Amino acid sequence: MRPYARAAAVGLAGLAVAVAVAVLAIGRGSYAIPPGTVVDVLLGGGTPGQRLVVLDLRLPRILAALLVGAALALSGALTQTFARNPLATPDVLGVTSGASLGAVALIVLGGGGSAAGVPLAALAGGLLAAALVYVLAWRRGIDGYRLVLVGLGVGEIVQSGVSWFLVRAEIVDAYRATVWLNGSVAGVEWDRVRPLAVALAVLLPAALATGFTLKAIQFDDDVARALGVRLQLARLAVVLTAIALAAAAVSAAGPIEFVAFVVPQVALRLCGGSRPPLLTSAVLGALLVVAADLLARTVLPGRELPVGLVTAIVGAPYLLWLLVRTNRRNSA
Repeated sequence: MRPYARAAAVGLAGLAVAVAVAVLAIGRGSYAIPPGTVVDVLLGGGTPGQRLVVLDLRLPRILAALLVGAALALSGALTQTFARNPLATPDVLGVTSGASLGAVALIVLGGGGSAAGVPLAALAGGLLAAALVYVLAWRRGIDGYRLVLVGLGVGEIVQSGVSWFLVRAEIVDAYRATVWLNGSVAGVEWDRVRPLAVALAVLLPAALATGFTLKAIQFDDDVARALGVRLQLARLAVVLTAIALAAAAVSAAGPIEFVAFVVPQVALRLCGGSRPPLLTSAVLGALLVVAADLLARTVLPGRELPVGLVTAIVGAPYLLWLLVRTNRRNSA
C-alpha cells in the first residue's frame, strides 16, 4: 500500500477510535451516562439534566483534549520535518517554556490570576519566547540545526525564571502553578474551547498548504531552490504555523508533554514515507490526549491526575527507545 493510502487508512481508523473514546469519556464521571445516551444527547435528545452534564460540563473538556492533541501533534510534525530531526518539537522553539513563564508569572504576581488571564498570559509568553528564539537564530536565514540549539538555550534560561517564581510564590499559588505546568484540561469551559477551535480551523489548512514546501526542504537547499521554493520565506511560514499551533494549545491546557514529540514519529512509522503525515498526526494526537485524559480521570478512583503526567508516562520510554535506536544505528 502506498504511503498516501496508508496515511488515509490510519487517519480514518484513528478518527473512528478517537470519536469512540470521546463518547466513552463524556459518559464517565460521578454521574455515569451510557454511551448510547451520550450520542442521543449530542444529537439533540436526552433529559434536561443529561443535556446539562453532557453539553455544559463534560463536552468542553473533551473537545479541548481533542483540539489540543491535534494542534500539538501537527505542530510537532511541522517542526520535525523542518529541522529534519525527530527530536525537534515546539518545546525547542521556546513556545512551551515561554508560555509556562507567562502563566506562572501571572498566577504568582496576580494572586492566582483569572480564568481568562492565565491562557492569555501563556499565549503571550509563548509567542514572545518563540520570537526571541527566531531572532537570535537568524543569520541571513534560518537553519534548522541552529534554531534547535538556540531554542534549547533560551528554553533553559526561561525555565530558570519559572523556577524563581515558584520559589517565591505563596503555597496556594505554587500549587495552582504546578498543576498548570503538568498540563490539564480539567475545568476547561467553552470560553477556552472556542478560540482554540478557531485557531485550529485557520492553522490546519495553513499547515496542509505547506505540504509542497515540506517535501522540498527535505532535499538540499540548492535542490529546493531549483524546484522554485523561496526557501527562507517558506521556512518562515512553516515555523510561524508550528509556533501558532503550539501556543494556542499550551495556552488552553498548559504544557502537555511528549504529544508533539511522540505522535508524529508514530504516525510516520504507521504510514511510511519520508516525513510525518500532517493530517494523520493531528488525528492521532487528538486520540492520544483524549485517551490520556480518560485514563487520568479513572486510573486512580477518587483522584484525578493531570493529563500531562499520563502522556509523559507514555512518551518518556519512547524517547529512551528512540535515543538507543539512533545510537545503535550511528555505531553500526
